[in-house]
Amino acid sequence: MFSMFLRECLTLSLLAAKEAGDAILGVYQGHIDVRYKDDKTPLTLADERAHVIIGDYLSREPMKHIHMLSEEGKHTPYDKRKGWEYFWLVDPLDGTKEFIKQRGEFTVNIALIHKNRPVLGVVFVPARRVLYFAAEGLGSYKLENAETISAFFNDKERSGKGSAQLDSLVASAKRLPLDQSSHPSGNKLMIVGSRSHATKGLEDFVQSVKQKYAEVVFIPAGSALKFGLIAEGSAHIYPRFSPTMEWDTAAGQCVVEQSGGVVLRLNEKTPLCYNKRDLRNPEFICVGKHYRDFDDLC
Repeated sequence: MFSMFLRECLTLSLLAAKEAGDAILGVYQGHIDVRYKDDKTPLTLADERAHVIIGDYLSREPMKHIHMLSEEGKHTPYDKRKGWEYFWLVDPLDGTKEFIKQRGEFTVNIALIHKNRPVLGVVFVPARRVLYFAAEGLGSYKLENAETISAFFNDKERSGKGSAQLDSLVASAKRLPLDQSSHPSGNKLMIVGSRSHATKGLEDFVQSVKQKYAEVVFIPAGSALKFGLIAEGSAHIYPRFSPTMEWDTAAGQCVVEQSGGVVLRLNEKTPLCYNKRDLRNPEFICVGKHYRDFDDLC
């Protein structure tokens, strides 16, 4: 059942992602000034602006009581956040390297976590104006024109209300996986992988798969866009051997899971879970709905 609570959360998330993405594009189309955080990862004005916009939306009534954990925010100690039943998990600009190199493959990621698992996810690709969204009880969708969001929600409804408008928006989107999505066969397998974080593990994985399939197509992509490609059926599997954080994967995982796919820890074959003491993810494999027999790949 798609609850009224999740309806309100999804409406706020869609509006937040759209406005944050537009702010990111404002920086993207000008001079990009890059600084570096203590962990040597890049930071831009776009990251900071998107963080503020999303925080403003997600702190509105009736969601004001829900905590937010953002890559660009102050990270709450585990002893305080371990008791959170619900919380927002946000990456205001995922794929900063792709943003800096102006490749267009960067995303805004917003997820709602309930008891360590994502129950709502929004992944917006600002440069492509494409938005993926999903929620428990609703399913997974792709909106190919983000401007539709502004058309459906007027200023009065930006408080998180507007159930009929949300229903109309969902009706205008495409349910995932797409009807024209490809089914893997004994001859062809499509793998999507990181454009900026290639590793020997990924290279070895691709080589091992090539021994089992006559044709293996590798699709390089940045950010959480990879989850969208899996959910819609444009790729079959996404193996990840390089480091990721919880905010990198939560929204995309929800989009994949609600489309019928899975995102599993590579060794345990159990779903990625959230709000761990250590916010780093283990190695994982993301598999679309049409390719679920993957034991021979791991």
